Amino acid sequence: MHRYIKIIIWVVAIGAVFASIIGGSLWYFWSSNLPYSGTLDEYNPPVITEVYSAEGEVIGRFWKEKRIVLPLEEMPKNLINAFVAAEDGQFFKHSGIDITGIIRSVIKNQLAGRKKQGASTITQQVARLLLLKSQEKKYKRKVREIILSFQIEKKYTKEKILFLYLNEIYLGSGAYGVESAARTYFNKGVAELNLAECAMLGGLYQAPSKYSPINNFDKAKVRQKYALNRMVDEGFITEAERKDALETPIIINEEKENTFERSPYFTEHVRRYLEKRYGRDLLYSGGLKVYTTASLDLQQKAVKALEKGLKELDKREGYRGPIATVTPDQYDVVKKEADDIFMKSPPAEGMTVKGVVSYINDETGEATVLAGNLKCLLAFEGMKWAKAYKPGGGYSPLPKKISDSISQGDVILCRLEKPGQAPFDWTILLDQEPVVQGAIYTLENQTGRVRAMVGGYSFSESQYDRANQARRQPGSVFKSIIYAAALDNGMTPATVIIDTAYVSSLNPDDEVWRPKNYKEEFLGPTLFRKGLILSKNVITIKILRQIGIQTAIDYAHRLGIESELGYDLSLALGTSGVTLNEITRAYSVFANNGMLVNPYYIEKIEDREGIILEENNPIMSQAIPDDIAYMMTDILRGVVMEGTGRRVRELNRPAAGKTGTTNDLKDAWFVGYTPELVTGVWVGYDSNISMGREETGSRAASPIWLYFMSEALKDKPVQDFVAPQSVVFARIDRDTGLLASPYSKETVFQSFRKGTEPAEYATKPEAARAGNFSEFDMDFSD
Repeated sequence: MHRYIKIIIWVVAIGAVFASIIGGSLWYFWSSNLPYSGTLDEYNPPVITEVYSAEGEVIGRFWKEKRIVLPLEEMPKNLINAFVAAEDGQFFKHSGIDITGIIRSVIKNQLAGRKKQGASTITQQVARLLLLKSQEKKYKRKVREIILSFQIEKKYTKEKILFLYLNEIYLGSGAYGVESAARTYFNKGVAELNLAECAMLGGLYQAPSKYSPINNFDKAKVRQKYALNRMVDEGFITEAERKDALETPIIINEEKENTFERSPYFTEHVRRYLEKRYGRDLLYSGGLKVYTTASLDLQQKAVKALEKGLKELDKREGYRGPIATVTPDQYDVVKKEADDIFMKSPPAEGMTVKGVVSYINDETGEATVLAGNLKCLLAFEGMKWAKAYKPGGGYSPLPKKISDSISQGDVILCRLEKPGQAPFDWTILLDQEPVVQGAIYTLENQTGRVRAMVGGYSFSESQYDRANQARRQPGSVFKSIIYAAALDNGMTPATVIIDTAYVSSLNPDDEVWRPKNYKEEFLGPTLFRKGLILSKNVITIKILRQIGIQTAIDYAHRLGIESELGYDLSLALGTSGVTLNEITRAYSVFANNGMLVNPYYIEKIEDREGIILEENNPIMSQAIPDDIAYMMTDILRGVVMEGTGRRVRELNRPAAGKTGTTNDLKDAWFVGYTPELVTGVWVGYDSNISMGREETGSRAASPIWLYFMSEALKDKPVQDFVAPQSVVFARIDRDTGLLASPYSKETVFQSFRKGTEPAEYATKPEAARAGNFSEFDMDFSD
């Protein structure tokens, strides 16, 4: 008997030795090459980069992992306790692993016949997430995790471990860390969370997608209840507090926050710059703070102005037809789409939805349109603009009755106008989304800060930035540069040029070239100032020929034009493509006493530690003499008061600017300024087809400028342009350019560079003006 006992003892001993050897060997090999726990000192997880407007509003966020790192002391106690209670009740007592928790977990899992409860402590989860970066379910990983947990507990405080954990964990819906999760689910930071919300977050980590408050609110409530129960068990809250929290209503933020939509073109321009300058990794993971020059207020006003102007132009272009045509048995499909919209946003004035035309009565001039469950009235008055669209600006007559434009079964875009009278729920207007495009670019004259920039009608439809990327022919907007160069090379506002037919062979192909004025009208002897005010093509060509093409090109470069310019006389008519930002910057020189500013979008950039990586300040240089700049402003004010920019007079404050229209009405421009702001507007089709008849810069672009500037300067004090000391004023005869006299029919108060003002008075109209014409003044051809 004793012998058998000895044998058993020896077998057990040998087995124990072998088990120890095997266990020790496995422990040695599995614990070798462990990550260094000290790397947690340099915790720099991927963090959201945020872009701010000038008012401090977020206008863009970029991330690889949507995370906002928050110090532990800024987290509410209830939030910390909710996670501790739900994930690791013994956290403040154990040294890395919870032995009782492991035993309890093994027993429950065995009884259940499956893994029902985990036993990883918060410290183990930190080791797995930040050091091992592995989710594989193997004994080797578990052993390494336990060893690292001991090391972490030995090296760091509990507070540090919680800081790492609560900022690192994934909590669903793209949110990493508790701050990002709070903003995602509740649309507020953790500092504002109540106990009920803290507990709901605390219950998420085990399965964030399964328990998502957005997708599975009932399951999220179950986890919230579990977290609250555990908080009571651990003594973090009372039973009364638990009951109150369970009864507290929770409002879930189901709308995904899209700060980018506030200023998409501006923010995207900044994003491209950041990626090019700092690289993709720093942009999407570096937690940069980017402070821009964008005024969110002006951005929103610019968007509204552009939308309004393009919609007006689009309706003048004509109706492009229904979105689709359906049969009565398909009405419900269209109606459901509108009902889905109304479920999110109740019907309101100005809202646009799809509707189907169910009935037309041409005798009463009314149509019935079904928009979801709404029965809507479309009167002929609400769609009389809907003439047939002709590509390239072709003519078509306005409709005389409803059925000229729409038919039963047509799916149309409706704009809700006002609540209707029975049997109708609403009266509506026929609408359509513009195809024609446009852009707005606004600079602060004296600093170069880009205050507003809109690169198209809809960023969601087209990300192409027409303010910065599109090179289009500027047309007559470019004439101001030719005139400024001429003033700086000896001409004056009172110089007389003969406006008659002009023939030249000095064009790129050496062919006969006969440029014409708009509407082919010629004025004969015409003052320099009037040539620009009325945007006369032939006069501008003669001025360019006189000063020289290279002189004009060099002058354009001085004004900030960087695009390549054609070396021929057609340059006078704006045939060389430029960007909207270039031409707007050039006009800012006139507004800024000849100073050229460097436009900038970013005030400063900080890294995640608050270290400034980049800081910009106004940079300017004297591009042209201040007297030339002021004389140009004086003439361009004339464009607004008496010329092609007359629509802008409604601004009712000092303003200067110039319209621009290219051949075949493919581009329409208006660039104008006040003492505070310079704004450029471009309108046209991306496909470069013609717009409708009469869609000039005056009709298509200047109203958009007026809509924007009227709102931008609303309630602001009126400022006037200040003349430099090198400028003098003289009242001159509007026809001859001589000093005004009793014989003058019309006069104008005009600025001159000191010493170039007229010295002679106007004589009787029939008297010859001997010596008033030079060779340049005479009509000529070559």
